[in-house]
Amino acid sequence: MMNRTTMIMLGVLWCATQWAAPLYAGDSARVGVMDQQRVFERSKTGKAALEEMDRYTKTRQNIIDSDEKELKELQQSLEDPNTKLADSVRQEKEEQLRGKVEAYQHRVQEFNREVQQKRGEMVAEYSRKISVAAQAVAQKEGYAAILDKGNDSVLRIVLYHQAALDVTESVVKEFDRQNP
Repeated sequence: MMNRTTMIMLGVLWCATQWAAPLYAGDSARVGVMDQQRVFERSKTGKAALEEMDRYTKTRQNIIDSDEKELKELQQSLEDPNTKLADSVRQEKEEQLRGKVEAYQHRVQEFNREVQQKRGEMVAEYSRKISVAAQAVAQKEGYAAILDKGNDSVLRIVLYHQAALDVTESVVKEFDRQNP
């Protein structure tokens, strides 16, 4: 299975081959650039999705924090020098603590997996929607291609461009129009 970077590079190469041929034939082709992350963060539905993702993550984190607090209290009760426990009671509490630590670790892993999966699904869904909006802008404004600039956290595809080529705001408006 190809990773995202390989897929992006193949997409860029495909786009380049689609508009490069007319350039050699003497025709001019308009190329625009956009920042897909900025489209997502500035659009109304993108902001709402990010807020929902944040609430989802915070809910999971609150559960983890509660479990962690319970574990600390149990650990402190076992370590309290003022508490005299019979050996059998101490052993039972230690076993209970071990079981709760294992359950806590499992829950943390499961929540992290859930959050990553949900985030991945959200990114994939919005990438498709942003692509449709970018295509509409390209067709409406006569662009042969619109490339994603990328950013420092993702592969930066466009190393330089003139500011006039940036169609990010047009894509944000089209995205909001298509996704009320």
